[in-house]
Formats: sequence, structure tokens, C-alpha cells
Amino acid sequence: MSDEPQRQQPGQGWAPRRPPTADASRGTAGGTPRRTGRRRLLPTWRTALGGLLIAALLVVGGFFLGYHLVQIPAANALATQQSNVYLYADGSVIARDGEVNRENVTLDRISLAARHAVLAAEDRDFYTESAIDPQAMLRAAWNTATGKGKQSGSTITQQYVKNYYLRQEQTVTRKVKEFFISIKLDREQSKDQILEGYLNTSFFGRGAYGIQAAAHAYYGIDAAELDAGRAAYLAALVNAPSKYDVITHPENRDAVERRWNYVLDGMVDEGWLDAGERAALTFPTPRRTTLPTGLSGQRGYIVNIVKNHLVQHGIVDEAALDAGGYRITTTLHKDKQDAFVDAVNDNLMDRLDRENRKVDTYVRAGGASVDPKTGKVVAMYNGIDYVKQYTPNATRRDFQVGSSFKPFVFTAAVEHDSRTQDGRRITPNTVYDGTSERPVQGWGGRYAPENEDHRDYGDITVREATDKSVNAVYAQMAVDVGPDRVRQTAVDLGLSEDTPSLDDAGPSIALGVATASVLDMAEAYATLANHGRHAAYTMIEKVTRGTETIALPERRTRQAVSRQAADTTTAVLRGVVENGTATAAQSAGRPAAGKTGTAEEDTAAWFAGYTPDLATVVAVMGQDPVTAGHKSLYGAMGLPRINGGGAPAEIWGQYTREALRGQPARSFDLRLQPGAWQTQPPSDAPSSSSSSSSSDDPGDEDGTAPDDEDTGGRTPDGTGTRTDSGRTGDGDGDEGRTGDDGGTDGTGGTSGEGNGDGTTDDTTGRGNGQGGGRGDGDDANGDDARGRNGLTDALTPHHRRDR
Repeated sequence: MSDEPQRQQPGQGWAPRRPPTADASRGTAGGTPRRTGRRRLLPTWRTALGGLLIAALLVVGGFFLGYHLVQIPAANALATQQSNVYLYADGSVIARDGEVNRENVTLDRISLAARHAVLAAEDRDFYTESAIDPQAMLRAAWNTATGKGKQSGSTITQQYVKNYYLRQEQTVTRKVKEFFISIKLDREQSKDQILEGYLNTSFFGRGAYGIQAAAHAYYGIDAAELDAGRAAYLAALVNAPSKYDVITHPENRDAVERRWNYVLDGMVDEGWLDAGERAALTFPTPRRTTLPTGLSGQRGYIVNIVKNHLVQHGIVDEAALDAGGYRITTTLHKDKQDAFVDAVNDNLMDRLDRENRKVDTYVRAGGASVDPKTGKVVAMYNGIDYVKQYTPNATRRDFQVGSSFKPFVFTAAVEHDSRTQDGRRITPNTVYDGTSERPVQGWGGRYAPENEDHRDYGDITVREATDKSVNAVYAQMAVDVGPDRVRQTAVDLGLSEDTPSLDDAGPSIALGVATASVLDMAEAYATLANHGRHAAYTMIEKVTRGTETIALPERRTRQAVSRQAADTTTAVLRGVVENGTATAAQSAGRPAAGKTGTAEEDTAAWFAGYTPDLATVVAVMGQDPVTAGHKSLYGAMGLPRINGGGAPAEIWGQYTREALRGQPARSFDLRLQPGAWQTQPPSDAPSSSSSSSSSDDPGDEDGTAPDDEDTGGRTPDGTGTRTDSGRTGDGDGDEGRTGDDGGTDGTGGTSGEGNGDGTTDDTTGRGNGQGGGRGDGDDANGDDARGRNGLTDALTPHHRRDR
């Protein structure tokens, strides 16, 4: 190494540094070239990759976080609301109640064509695809967020989630929830369950939610009955319910038919519809006037009465009914219901002049019709329109029933073998004093009722007093029987124990001061028509909710009064229709029995009557439409007064004729009390009844019935009657009785030993007059027995003479 000083190298010390060469700009040894210009703004591949990895982690993490955080919620309130559907006995719809017109049905109650049509319209790959369509979901969310219009989920699963679990608002938050709930739901429910839910929650227009309600709203049929053409139209509606209703928007028919064709073509493409069948289809125009879902007319009355019946009888509680979803089949017959409305309109409402007669604005009508054998209510009339007159006139209990109560007094008399104050047995031919305002005998206080128009009848038989509705006779009879017994008989026949003014009425109970409902009275008269066997009325045939059938109370019948008591009353009431105050009821064109009635001050007029097949009660009532107070009907319809033999009997006659049209007219088959038509023997002692027989009702010297009241085999109208031959004339015998409540064939009864010759009150017996023998078990005491023992065909008067 040299000891000489070294030369200083250029660039060292203070000399200025040279600019870097091009090679230096590439970086340090082996480094990456430096980025200049716009390139410096772009991320490196490492940065991009890192960012993608982070984004992927965030997405995956967010998905799992969202999946675990978003739970399937409870159904929204709208989705669970259903209407209760009320049906006639034939299955046709009466009405639907509730704010939401929806009836959920299971998938097997929706036709296959309807299911395929909806899939073809909304989601053809439903059964093979996943629950969501991410592309459609993102597109819908973006368009909604940027204000380009509302978008909905594309799959059926997503639409069902929106309908059932979420609200209808179009927001990003709702879309996110819909996304996660749809995925979870697809894992927890089958495709069939989701499709069923979707079909029950979709809106189809006309206020109909769900395909069952839609099928009724547009075509008046169940969803199970939808064919391909109708189903395709309903499927098209889901896309634009209001716009595609061709009845309300006929201008859109071309667009609707294009959509309809699109659905059908989709069904063919998917193999769900035969091409030949598709080619033969024509556009199924929906009904212009469909079954209304409102409660106007009679519908609202029926719905509320049936609701009360369900609750009061413990069939369905009120809270459950409010939740909806029940399908309630009633016992009402649509043809009879319509006939009742027509009869009221023709004989009453159309004859009113509300503009010129104020009293006509007071007129109300109520009616109820019951099948005597079953107790089923087949028709009701409650008012002109539920939305105009809210109170149901068939079930209200605030108008007196008037003289329509009198048959219960006579039934009680026969049932208890009652006697007059002077000891004579009460029968149709018992003679009473019919003088108006005659004080009732045998009663602690003074009671002297007046007859209608203050008319005096003098001596008159019970039969005539019933024909003419004589108050003096029946007030006395009520005391002779005992008011408590009369009350109990009325309850046994069918009146409610809670009937106002039924208790503690005294002799006035006979005049109908009680305020029973029309329906109560129909039940009681049905018991008379059914030979004394009582079946509480019912108006429910079947109740279901989804696949569940609700248990109904067990139906029971019982012998409320003996057949003799009921049938003897019927025989008397035949005269009211044939010769008395209810001749207008003859327009029914068949054998009938009944009784008219008028409330105090003519605030109501009644006719209660029956044939062997139908018991019906009609009442015309007066009520102020403003104050709701009771009003007299003097001058209504331009007549001096309204009575039971007028409009009520006329309504009854027309309704009964139409309700039973096509059914053969049947005669009454009656078994009468012993000596039913025997003239009462004279009495020398003073009494409440006359001692002489009625001059208007002469009988044979031997006590037989008059010729115009044939008690043997047939009554004058062809009605079969029988009397009891198991009793002797002096009452020593006894008719055959069964050992239990009518549950046997009547055998095993006790023998009624006669006086040797077998003579009886009403006929001549055979052998020793034994009354045991064979009954048919029709009532509890065996008085339906036939043949040579027990009750036999009574002999006619001319038969007696021949013997």
C-alpha cells in the first residue's frame, strides 16, 4: 500500500451529487421497480388479493352472523287472520265474517290444476331450486335502494316469507331478513308446506286472501273444484290483483288474456297440462255478481245467532271464534230461507207505505221454522236487513206471545188430568163460561180478563173457545190446572226457563203475558207436532277448523208430555185453522194446526202452527226505529188492526206451501185422551163452568163424538186419530205402560182390568179390556200401542150405532 497521499475522488465531499441513472431507478439490488404516474394509484396484486380475502371473510362471516342472528319470527297478524265461513246445510256459503276474507285450506283441498297454474305463473322450478335467487334478490334490492321502483322476491319461498312473516314494505332491511328467513325455512319445511302456505296467504283481489277465498270470490266454488282454465286466471291475478280483474277493469282484458295464456303455456311446457286440453280452453270470465262476503240482508243476523249458539252451548269459545278459521255448516236450508224472505215481503213488507203512514215505519217481522222430528232450525227471518235493523227478531225476548200461549194451558190440563172447579175432567168438549170480564173462580185475588172486543160467548166448549181465542175460558182453565203446572209444561215443551214474565204470572199466564222468542215458540210447537217428544232446537250441523272436526253436543230427545196430551192439543188446534181465527193458514194446502195470538195493545201479532213435517212461528211486531220502544200496530198496512190471523197466518201459509213443495201432504196421526170428544155431563152445582153442553156442539145421547168430529180412524181432513181403549168408563182400568222412558217396544205394561165388558170412555173394547199388550215405544207411557190391546183405532159414531 503506497504512503503517498491518495487523490480525492469526484463526487465526494461537497461536490454536487449526480442524478441517478436509469438503472438506479429500478430500486435496490434485485428490488421491484418504483411505480410512477397513474400506476401509483392502482393497488398491487398483493393488495388486491388481500382485499379480496378480507372481503370474502367479511361476507362469509356476515352470512353466518346474519344466519344465526335472524330468526324465523312469528307470523304477522294479517297472515293469521281468517274469516269464519258459515254454510247452508247443502254446503253453499251464507257469509264470511271477520276483517280478512281468508279461509286456510290444506294442500289436498286445492286442485292439482290450481297448484300447477300458480307454479307456472310464479316459479316453475320451485320444487328443484333453492329457496333464493341471489341474482334476482340483488337486483330487487338495488332497484329498491336506488328508487327505481318496488321489487319483490322472485321465488315462491321468498314471496311466502314476505306474506306470512314480514310486512309488505319494500326496504333493504326487509330484503335482508327475507333472504335469511327463506334459507332457514327451506331447511325446516317441505316444499309442499311452503306451497300450501303461499297459496293461503297470497292476495287475489276482491278482498280475498288465499286461493279458497279467491275461488269463491270469482267463481263461487271451492279451490278443490278449480279446473285449469279458472285456475290459470286466478294464478294470473297474483301478479296484479286489482288491475287484472276483468269485471272491474274490462279495459285490461287483453293484457289479462295474455297473462292467462302465458300461464297455460307454462303448464303445457312443464308437462302439467295436455296440449289438446289446453287448445280447447276458452277464457273463463269470472262472475259479475259473486256470493257476497258482507253481512247485509239476513246474513248478518244468521252469523250472530249462530255465533251465540256456538258459544252458549260450549261448542267454540268466543276468543277462538274471533281468531277465525272455522267452517260452520248450519241446519238452514237455502231454499226455505229464501221462501221465508219472499213470504214476508209478499204479505207484509211490500204492503207497507212508510212515506204516508208513520205506523208502517214501526213494523218488524220475525220467524223461525223447525223440523219437528230432529229439532233442526231450517229457516229464520230476522228483519229487513242486518245493516238497517240490527236486532234479530227471531231470538229477541221482549214481545208478549199473546194467545199463542193458550195451547200450553190445554196441554197441561190433559197431561195432569185436570178438572174444573166443579170436578169435571177438562177435554176439548168441556163447557166453560165465556162471558167477558167474568171473575176467575178459585183464585186468591180478583182477576177478570176481558175477551177481544169485549165479546161475551156464554157457555162454550174448550174447542170453540180455542177457535175463537176466548180469554175468559183460558184464564179459568189456567187456575183449574194450576199456573205452576202450566208454566212447567211450557218449559217442558221448549220455552226457556228464563223467559221474562213466565214466573208468578197467575191466571194471566194463559193470555200470553210471557215474552218468549219466536224461536222458543217454534221449538215448543215442534214438540206438539212430534207427539210430545222434545228435541231442543239446533242450528249447527258440523264445525271444522282445518282438518279438525269440532265435537258437537249429543242430541237427545225426551217425552216432554204424553202423546195423548200433545195429540189432543193438535186435534183442537186443527179447528183453529179449519174454522177459527187462522183460516188464512189454509193456503199452505195441507193439514195444519195452529194458534193465533195478539199482544197487549196490539204491539205484536203471532201465528204459531205446524204440519206433521214442519213447525213454524211468525210474529209481526211494532217498534219505534228511533227510541226502540214498543208501538201499537193499529192502522198498519192501512188496516184497522194487525192480528195473528192476518199477515202472520198469511206469511205462514205461503212459506209452508213453498217450503214443503214437492213433498207429499201427510195427515196427522193422533192418539187422543180418553173421552176427548165426549160431551160433559151436566152439573147441578154452581161452578165456574156451565152445566150444559154447548148447543153448537151436539153429541149423541151415549156420549159419542159429533158427526163432524170423527174420532175413528180419520178426522174430517183425513187425519188418523186413535183414543185409549185401555181405560174403563169409570176409570178403574189402566192403560199399558212401558217399563222405561220409551226405550222398549211397549211390552210388559200393566194390564188394565176392565169391568168385564171392556167398555171404555170412547170406544168398545174386546175381551176383558186389558190395556197391556204391544206398544211401539213411541212415548214413555206406551200410549202408542196398536192392535186389539192398548190403544186402538177409535170407532166412528156411525160404527157405534151399527153395533
